[in-house]
Amino acid sequence: MNVVRFWQHTVVVCCFLLVLVGCSTASESAGPYATYYKVSAPIQCVPYARDVSGIDLRGNAYTWWDQAAQNNYPRGNKPAPGAVLVLRNTGKLRYGHLAVVNRIVSAREIDVTHSNWGSDKNSRSLIYRSMRVQDVSPKNDWSLLRFWNGKSFGAPYPAYGFIYKT
Repeated sequence: MNVVRFWQHTVVVCCFLLVLVGCSTASESAGPYATYYKVSAPIQCVPYARDVSGIDLRGNAYTWWDQAAQNNYPRGNKPAPGAVLVLRNTGKLRYGHLAVVNRIVSAREIDVTHSNWGSDKNSRSLIYRSMRVQDVSPKNDWSLLRFWNGKSFGAPYPAYGFIYKT
């Protein structure tokens, strides 16, 4: 009788765990240097960066650089955990882009979290928990960056630098 109860209990626990796993949001991988999860609709990088970093600025991403100076947020060209990375506006990034530094990997690589990164609704509906970013600037000043793109680092993007929380 105890053996029957043991197996009944085991089956119930296993079923519960399967239901729990089925309800969770899976984290997927985009190669060795990126993990993400999917959301139902794209979340713009500005509100995401504001929520994650606690830096209370608004407007297009590229405008954050000047706004930071006007609102007494320190700025610089050295990455730090929690700092907001500000990409310049370009032909590809009309409004610029923001990402928040998770950690420093090496002198020329960081790990960031960000949203709304991609070329279509599907790719823009991903929240990257972590993505590797590489400094490829000639002066090693984080003014030109490449983001991990599935199998390799992508095209270079110009950056203003980092905004630090006070």
